[in-house]
Amino acid sequence: MNERTPTGPSHPADDVTHHVGYLIKRAQAALRAAMDKVLRAHGLTVPQYSTLELLALRPGLSNADLARATFVTRQSGNVVLRGLQDAGLITRPATADHGRARPTHLTEEGHRRLAAVQEAVYAVEQRMVDAIPPQRLPALLTDLERLAAALEE
Repeated sequence: MNERTPTGPSHPADDVTHHVGYLIKRAQAALRAAMDKVLRAHGLTVPQYSTLELLALRPGLSNADLARATFVTRQSGNVVLRGLQDAGLITRPATADHGRARPTHLTEEGHRRLAAVQEAVYAVEQRMVDAIPPQRLPALLTDLERLAAALEE
């Protein structure tokens, strides 16, 4: 781990709106608002969309796995899954084969709804990425991974 001696605030700005944490939160809030807008037209929320994306990549994830990956509590994850199941976008067995985990899968309608909304969501992300010079994107992604890892330790 990188040992550092604290030297004061993370950013020497007098204005908190110029601190790293504030700017990250501002970017996250702007991304969330833009995603909410395009997802609303498709009858989905950000956690529902994220769940569909994850299940397309990794069918069979449990509620706990999906909640962790979509940054919600298990209880909120259950609400998300119930909504998606009621909409016919996912299937889950009524009971678990072993333990408590009930593997979740997209239905055909879930795959269709995901495909219908992906282009709009990816366009939101592209708008954000277009604001960064292309040669700087790899370093930004690496730095964001490092920031998250530093706080998750």
